Amino acid sequence: MNDFTNQICLVTGGNQGIGWAITQALASQGARVYSCGLSQRSLDKASQELLTLPWRESIFLSRCDVSDRAALEEWIRAVYQETGRIDILVNNAAFVRWTDIDEMSVEDALTTMRVSYEGMVVSIKAVLPLMKAAGRGHIVNIGSMTARILVPGSSAAYTAAKAAVDAYTLMMQIELADSPVGATLVRLSTIAGTNFFKEHVPPSRMSPFTRFLPALTPPRVADGIVKAIKKKQRILTLPGYMGLLGVIYQLAPGFSRWLAQFGGSNQHDYGAVSWQDPRDK
Repeated sequence: MNDFTNQICLVTGGNQGIGWAITQALASQGARVYSCGLSQRSLDKASQELLTLPWRESIFLSRCDVSDRAALEEWIRAVYQETGRIDILVNNAAFVRWTDIDEMSVEDALTTMRVSYEGMVVSIKAVLPLMKAAGRGHIVNIGSMTARILVPGSSAAYTAAKAAVDAYTLMMQIELADSPVGATLVRLSTIAGTNFFKEHVPPSRMSPFTRFLPALTPPRVADGIVKAIKKKQRILTLPGYMGLLGVIYQLAPGFSRWLAQFGGSNQHDYGAVSWQDPRDK
């Protein structure tokens, strides 16, 4: 028996990348995991992979656009009606268009905020009363160190969305201080082996200095999140050393931006890194 046995977990953006790793990690711990995502291609791929997993009967995949409030609320409502409880919510869904402001359409910029921020707000509003009534629950919001360390190459829309996630979660933690419901803010740096880099962010957009820093893979992120939920950890920064770099940035942003450009052009292919890459051990 473990802390997640028979618990009901929701994971948005859970059919690929980090979300898919989180979905599997929670299921491997005994939870029943309901995971949704927008991409039909990712859903089909995850469904095929699911057939080979030992915990396949504990994972339930769906297609849902979290920027569609009615669809997101209906997905959550259906899970609750089926199970009668929701113990863990992981807000991981994100929309990525990694271009400069003058090259990004207004709609893409707004969609970035709708998915990461508004989707989080809607899902929390739906599950928080249920968790409080049950006297238990934990919410995990996936943020980014991009919102804490602003350097050339980042997307303004993505940075703004993650900054909103960051601030919202910190305030929510204050409000929930005397509540049976916990909340974890996850601040992530470079996570390799995902479509984030395979399809959206070319190496040239990454700060040159990042090639000197080891990137994590989705399974290691998922493992860290599972441990954070068990410990009711308020903030999880991965990799851990990014917390120190964040402090340095706050003290000396100009120096930090200069340092970020140190080392010449970044040509490392983060998308090609295997989830079981030996460099990640």
